Amino acid sequence: MTTTVHGLAGLAELAGTDLGRTRWVPVHQEHVAAFAHATHADTHAHHADEEGAESPLGGPVADGFHTLGLVGTLVDRLLEFQEIRMNVIYGVNRVRLPSPVPRGARVRLHAGVGTVTEVRVGAMEMLVNATVEVEGEPKPACVAEVVYRIYG
Repeated sequence: MTTTVHGLAGLAELAGTDLGRTRWVPVHQEHVAAFAHATHADTHAHHADEEGAESPLGGPVADGFHTLGLVGTLVDRLLEFQEIRMNVIYGVNRVRLPSPVPRGARVRLHAGVGTVTEVRVGAMEMLVNATVEVEGEPKPACVAEVVYRIYG
């Protein structure tokens, strides 16, 4: 379910809110390979060939930064902004990648809003506690505190 935020005043009310979970999203080999190619991370862990299958991770996996990169897109599926000029990811305070995302796995985001503070007139900072879950796996693939700046 998507939460709709109306302006900066509505944003302040989100502090401490659980945004829920997204639907499951597949991580196809084409996405893994494209991300690896785009970031020059051309290692065997990201390939669907024999060398990738011999990886200590049990087969081809998504790069950890690919997994982290999904967070912003998936947050957009949980949170819709109206009556604001722009929202941007300002940074990440903490990131852990406890488990890989195997090629072909499905992931989803569980997110909650931590603090929401005014950084200057017309701009708010929102901390989002994000956990990328892998279907059927006990450990998450990514746990991060993502910093957003929202401009009214």
